[in-house]
Amino acid sequence: MRSHEYGRDILSARRGSRTIPELPAEPGLVVEDPASGFCGAVVRIEQGAVVLEDRHGKHRVFPMTPAGFLVDGKPVTLVKPAPAAPKRTMSASGSVRVQGLKARTARDSRLWVEGIHDAELVERVWGHDLRVEGVVVEPLHGVDELNDRIAEFGTGPGRRLGVLVDHLVKGSKESRIVDAVRDENVLVTGHPFVDIWQAVKPSSLGIEAWPVVPRGLPWKEGICAALGWGEPADGWRRVLAGVRGFRDLETPLIGAVERLIDFVTSEGA
Repeated sequence: MRSHEYGRDILSARRGSRTIPELPAEPGLVVEDPASGFCGAVVRIEQGAVVLEDRHGKHRVFPMTPAGFLVDGKPVTLVKPAPAAPKRTMSASGSVRVQGLKARTARDSRLWVEGIHDAELVERVWGHDLRVEGVVVEPLHGVDELNDRIAEFGTGPGRRLGVLVDHLVKGSKESRIVDAVRDENVLVTGHPFVDIWQAVKPSSLGIEAWPVVPRGLPWKEGICAALGWGEPADGWRRVLAGVRGFRDLETPLIGAVERLIDFVTSEGA
C-alpha cells in the first residue's frame, strides 16, 4: 500500500541519486578537501592516500575515500591513475622501434653495398630495421665484378640480392655494369653521389657544401685536404658522427636503401 504522506516511493530519491564520478589522481590535478577546506594540486599517491600541495607550497596527506574531494565544487572519488601506455620510440630510419627485440635467424637474401663506409652508414641508420628483418649487409668492395659475384652467390626464390651502388648516373661505368644484370632476384639501386660521404647533408656536418675536387685527385683525399680533416680515416669519423638519423641523409640514398630492404624482405624473399 502506498503512503500519500511519503509519495510513491521513499527510496526513489536514493536510487535515483547520481553516481559520484571517479577521477584519476594525476599530478597537477587541483582538488579540495571539503572537511578542512584545504585546496591543492596532486603531488603523488602513497599507500592509498594522496599528497596535495597548496599555493603556498604546503603539503598535506588525505585518504582517498569515496566522494572524498571536490573539483569545481562537485564531489569526486580520486582513484589511482592507470599505468601509462609504453611510449613509442623511433629508430634512426624513422620506423617504430621494436622493444625487446630478439635476434632473428638471418635470411638467405642479402644486402650488398660497395664498401665498409657504405656498410657502416647503412647500419647507423637502418641497423634496427635490418635486425628486425634478419637481413645481413655485406661490403662488395666495388662493382667491377658484380655479375660474377651474383653468379657465385646463386640467387633464386627466397635468396635475393639487393645491391647499393655509388655514383649510379647515366653514362657512368657503374651504370653500364648495372645494365648488364639480368636476374629477377637481384635489384640494384644507387645514388648519384661520387661517394657515400656525399650522401650526408653538409648541414649535418657543419659545412656549407661539399668541396669540388679537381679531376685526377682522389676524392676522399681532396675532401679532407679542402676541409682540413686530416686523413680519410679521420674524415670518415667526422662524417659518420654527423649522422644521427635519416634526416641527415640526402633523399636519393634514403629511397635507394628503402627499396632494397623492401625487395629482400618481401614475401618469398
